[in-house]
Amino acid sequence: MTDGYAGPVRLPILIEPDPARVILRPFLSALDPRDLHRSDLLRATRLIDRILAMDVTAVEAELATTLRDFGARHTDLATTFAERYAQIRDLLGLEEDPIEARRLLIGAFFSNEYSFQSTALFNPSIVPHPDQTGLDADELRFVMSLRATGEGHISSICFCSGVVTGAGEIRLDPPGRFATTPRRSTAARLADAYDVTFQPGTELGERVIFPITPQQRNGIEDARLVHFVEDDGRLTYFATYTAYSGREIAPEMLRTDDFRRFSFIPLSGDAVSNKGMAMFPRRVGGRYAMLARSDGETLQLVTSDDLHVWNDATEILSAAEPWEFVQIGNCGSPIELPEGWLVITHGVGPMRRYCIGAALLDLNDPSRMIARLRKPLLTAIGGERNGYVPNVVYSCGSLVHAGRLILPYATSDTATRFAVLPVADLLGAMG
Repeated sequence: MTDGYAGPVRLPILIEPDPARVILRPFLSALDPRDLHRSDLLRATRLIDRILAMDVTAVEAELATTLRDFGARHTDLATTFAERYAQIRDLLGLEEDPIEARRLLIGAFFSNEYSFQSTALFNPSIVPHPDQTGLDADELRFVMSLRATGEGHISSICFCSGVVTGAGEIRLDPPGRFATTPRRSTAARLADAYDVTFQPGTELGERVIFPITPQQRNGIEDARLVHFVEDDGRLTYFATYTAYSGREIAPEMLRTDDFRRFSFIPLSGDAVSNKGMAMFPRRVGGRYAMLARSDGETLQLVTSDDLHVWNDATEILSAAEPWEFVQIGNCGSPIELPEGWLVITHGVGPMRRYCIGAALLDLNDPSRMIARLRKPLLTAIGGERNGYVPNVVYSCGSLVHAGRLILPYATSDTATRFAVLPVADLLGAMG
C-alpha cells in the first residue's frame, strides 16, 4: 500500500457462536431404508416396539414431560414431533397408526437437539436486503449469511440482518428467539435439485439451512451471496457454497427471492472442481460469469450460458507476494464500480496465515486485471489471531455503500467482525 494509508477501520462489533441456540434434528437422518445400516434399522424397530408396549398413562406422562422440558426452546414442538412420526412410519413401514399421544412420543424419541453454532459463527457474506422500507435516505438494510459450525464440525447456513448508515456505522438486528430448519419440498428420496421453505412467520434470524443430501452430510460451507440483476431488471439472490460429504467436496448453488423459499441447484463442468466459486452480480457480455479457484494457486474467470454448467476457466490472477504464495482465492462476488470489478481476495503465506487483499478487473473484460494491492488489506491482529484455526481473517462477501467498503470478516474460523474503509482510499492504494 502507499505510504500513509491507514487501512480499514475495525468496528467494535463481535458476532460470537452461541451454544444456547439449537435446532431440532432427526435422531435417524435417513429418509429411505436404503440409506440405513441394518443395525440401525433393527434398533429403530426395537425402540418402536418398546414405545408401543407402554400403557396409555405412561405415554401421556412422558409426552407431557418432554413438551414441558423442551417446548420453550422450539416453536410448535408437537407439530414437529408429528412430522417426524410420519417420516418414521414411512421409513419403517408401520401399517397402523397408534393414538395421537403415542405418535407424538415416537416422534420425540426419534428427534434430538443440535447446537448448530456451538463451535463457530464465521465466514460471512453480505447483500442488500429485499426490503428497504422505513429507512433514512442514507441507510441500507442488509442480509448477512454466516457459516455456523457445531458438534462433529458440521456446518450450516444461518442469517442475520442489520442497517448500515451513510457514515459507515452498523446496527445489527437482535437474533431470533428460536432457530428452525425449513421444510423439504418432498419426503421422497432426494434428487440433486430440490426446494426448501421456511414456515410463514419465522424471522430471518431464526432460519437455518442444515445439510440434507449425502453430498452435504458433513456441511454446507462458505456461502457466497450475490444480489443478481438480470438484463431485464429482474432481481434475485444466488449463493454458491461448498457441499462436504466428509470425504469429498462439491460446489453447489442456492437461489432465493425472499430468503424464505430456497432452490438448490447442482453445478457441473470442468471448472466445478474446488472451493470458492463466486458469481458476478450481472451478466458480462451477455453471459453468466463466475470466479473460480480450481487449483488453489490461481484465481480464474468462467463464463456460461447455463447456470448449471461451467467449463473452460481462464486464469486472471496468480500469487505475486509472499503473503499469498501458498494459496490465493476470492472473498466473495465481485463488486461493480465505475472503475472496474472490485474483487476482495484472500492469500495464505508463512505459518498458514490467511490475509485479505484486493484486485481490480476491467469492467468490460474481467479476464484482464487492472490493479491489485501489493500488501494485505487486512491481517489478524491481537485477539483475532486466537480461535479454532489461528491467524485467519476471511470473508465470503462484502458490499459498497455511500462510498465505503463494508467488509464483514471472520477471525480464526471462530467469530465475525466488521471493517470499513473508503473505496477511493482502497483504489488509490492499488498498484
